[in-house]
Amino acid sequence: MRANKRLLLSAGHGGVDFYQGIVPVLVPFLVSERHYGYLGVSGFVLAASLLSSVVQPLCGVLTDRWAMPWLVPAGTLAAGCGVAVIGLTTSYPLTLAAIALTGFGVAAYHPEAARLARGVTGGDHVGMSWFSLGGNVGFALAPVVATPVLAVGGLSAAPFLLAPAVLGVLVTVPLLGRRAGVTAGTRTGGRDDWPAFRVLTAVVVLRSIAYIGLSSFLGLFVQQRVQPGDAAGGVALFVLFAGGAVGTVLGGRLARRWGRIRTMRRAYGVAVPALAGVALVPGPALYGFVAVAAIALYVPFSLHITLGQDYLPNRVGTAGGVTLGLAVSVGGVLAPALGAMADATSLRTVLATLCVLPALALLLTRRLREPAPLGP
Repeated sequence: MRANKRLLLSAGHGGVDFYQGIVPVLVPFLVSERHYGYLGVSGFVLAASLLSSVVQPLCGVLTDRWAMPWLVPAGTLAAGCGVAVIGLTTSYPLTLAAIALTGFGVAAYHPEAARLARGVTGGDHVGMSWFSLGGNVGFALAPVVATPVLAVGGLSAAPFLLAPAVLGVLVTVPLLGRRAGVTAGTRTGGRDDWPAFRVLTAVVVLRSIAYIGLSSFLGLFVQQRVQPGDAAGGVALFVLFAGGAVGTVLGGRLARRWGRIRTMRRAYGVAVPALAGVALVPGPALYGFVAVAAIALYVPFSLHITLGQDYLPNRVGTAGGVTLGLAVSVGGVLAPALGAMADATSLRTVLATLCVLPALALLLTRRLREPAPLGP
């Protein structure tokens, strides 16, 4: 029975994170159909990332004070409706507002969903890794599902992309009664360890920049280094997403054996040479380093969530908002800076520089200790 609930929870997470990955899919269609310039479409990406990074921690603070389980289905629907509205308007301000609504919905979903996930999984590392995996799969499916729909019907077909949100709501609503026992406005008796949580937040930010930087430029880099054409870049991104899925599930299992902190340290230690290999190793062997880098960067993903909740036992919503929100949004906010570096130097230089980030994360984890688990 618990396994079925985990599957529903994972599917619901995929339904909302589908809209995390859809903005890059929309960009080429917005350029070709509505003739927006690069500056205009970069505003869409930046708006979604900035809104998400600000709203998720704020929603986490609010859910720590008041019970808001309705944010899980409401956030999912808002994310889908924002994309649907894009197909119903040709106005740039309204399109920007629609994408902002999608970002707001995604942001509102995650803090309360992280609390719900602890209730469903009992705080189990493997269970939380499956919750995280659902989001990764939804993100990866966005181009697979949305591109054919928009290629056939254009942006006017965007309302059809509301379907994943509807499905996400249907599978999540039956779980809302399983909200974690650490409810809003109550105290567990445990002490919030803010210094450790701040260190963990810095680790999350470094990991986010490394992964988003890699995913943003990998396709173009592979076309330069391995084989010209979209196929080589597409294969590299598939390897990256598949490796991320493997790493997410593997992280929970390794944490059972080694503990979360030791698992994080080893993962970030592996990520350093893997990212260096992506930048420096020539030929098809590059794909192997991409797979290892993706696995290493995603092994800690679900562990960040449970660690944050255990460091802040009286602020579970805040912890979820930061560890889930910053994990996705901060890298997107800083992506333009990495692009400027690539213009000034080269893609190879940017990717080689990324290996510094997990090295810094590894050093910071030396300041972390395994907290007492919060439990369900």
